[in-house]
Amino acid sequence: MRAKILLLLIGIILSISSCRSDFETIASNGTLKFSRDTIYLDTVFTNIGSSTYRLKVYNKSKNDITIPTIQLARGLTSKYRMTVDGMQGNNGKIFNNVDLLAKDSLYIFIETTANIADANATDFLYTDQIQFDSGQNLQTVELVTLIQDAVFLFPQRFADGTKEILPVGNETIEGFFLDENDAINGNELQFTNTKPYVIYGYAAVPSNKIATFEAGTKVHFHANSGIIVGNNASIQVNGSLSTTEKLENEVVFEGDRLEPDFSNVPGQWGTIWLTDGSTNNSFNHLTIKNATIGILIQNNDQTTVSIKNTQIYNSSNYGILAQTAKINGENVVINNAGQASLACTYGGNYQFTHSTFNNNWNSSNQVAVFISNFISGAVPESKDLTRATFNNCIIYGSYSNEMSLNRKTGAIFNYQFNNCLIKFDNSSARFATNPDYQFTTDLVHYNAIILNKDPKFFKIADNKLNIDDTSAAFAKGNSAFLIPLDILGRARTLPPDLGGYQNMIFPLN
Repeated sequence: MRAKILLLLIGIILSISSCRSDFETIASNGTLKFSRDTIYLDTVFTNIGSSTYRLKVYNKSKNDITIPTIQLARGLTSKYRMTVDGMQGNNGKIFNNVDLLAKDSLYIFIETTANIADANATDFLYTDQIQFDSGQNLQTVELVTLIQDAVFLFPQRFADGTKEILPVGNETIEGFFLDENDAINGNELQFTNTKPYVIYGYAAVPSNKIATFEAGTKVHFHANSGIIVGNNASIQVNGSLSTTEKLENEVVFEGDRLEPDFSNVPGQWGTIWLTDGSTNNSFNHLTIKNATIGILIQNNDQTTVSIKNTQIYNSSNYGILAQTAKINGENVVINNAGQASLACTYGGNYQFTHSTFNNNWNSSNQVAVFISNFISGAVPESKDLTRATFNNCIIYGSYSNEMSLNRKTGAIFNYQFNNCLIKFDNSSARFATNPDYQFTTDLVHYNAIILNKDPKFFKIADNKLNIDDTSAAFAKGNSAFLIPLDILGRARTLPPDLGGYQNMIFPLN
């Protein structure tokens, strides 16, 4: 009986299948619909592949159709390449007889790798179009890519397939030494604004050499890349004031993913690493975006690292991580970091004036400012914090306590906050009796502190920590610590505002 039932079911299935018209298609008639009529593949560097972009193609008719051709207008010479519903076609350029069922859709994925020579000489755009069918039924989707020429710096690859490595302490990392007599790039220690730079691996400044960055220089780092400044070596970033949001005179360090979706993604590259013994390092009008650690300073030779008019945004670990370092910071603005926007650790000597440290990272362990005189497990475990002074600063963020002071007995722990806005709830039993957090009664370490008041930053998510005259930081600074111009070059009034920005009378765009 079961055998008869099984045979009957098979017969029904076969009869239904024989009536289906999946492969009885008609030719397309030019009525396809598209998710976009133009695909902008954003900016790419010459000979570096783009991200993958998606186009969805709809057949909204009641008929199963066959699209005779889907192809790039430039044909097999096009610098674009596609897959159509997972098919490769002819070199990713031409596809014949593509079936599309009624009320269904298909996906096309598009990429490009092009040279600056392929682009239009006037606007550096490389264009093409995807053509569906031909003649009267022709439909098109435009493709547009901006191509930038660049200077590429990367480790050598040897005959055995291995890459050049750098010794760093007891470890090695993929990297190379910048060469002032490179056969292709010339003096690699002189970074200019003529072309952007793209760095793969860690670019090391050799001992007794100086890497300089002129105003307007743009440097893009690939994943796990950065700059290392070695013993007796220096880095000097000489940006200048910009007049537009394009930061035309700013020196900019960021990742090499130029698409808008990556504009605020943390951790895209490594760090600017000032190693043990680096000397005479300075940063002025520098913007650092989307690093793991913006600037890492380890036991420099006690020459002061000068950091002025510098912005550091969206670091996956730290904006600045200093260990037994010496820093003078003016008009420093740091926003969002996985652990701390500013970490002054393992002792050292630090002074920050008219600076803004904010952290809205979605983690209960984050703070805006972290200060300590020890590292667990280090030898010795603690070192003297001879100075950690903050004048006319803002320390704020999304959590109740945005500052952490961690001291270990046996080493000096000197700190002072003058005319600062600080977000810290010391009402709990844990902090109420802690001598390091007595903001109103401890006049040795705290003077004129504004506690837990909103600075009313303009747009934290867009890294705009500007304030206006309704801010709690408005006109609360001490003129004894005045830096005459703010980070945007605007004159400060008296009494000055706290933080890196003088207040804006009119809202920003």
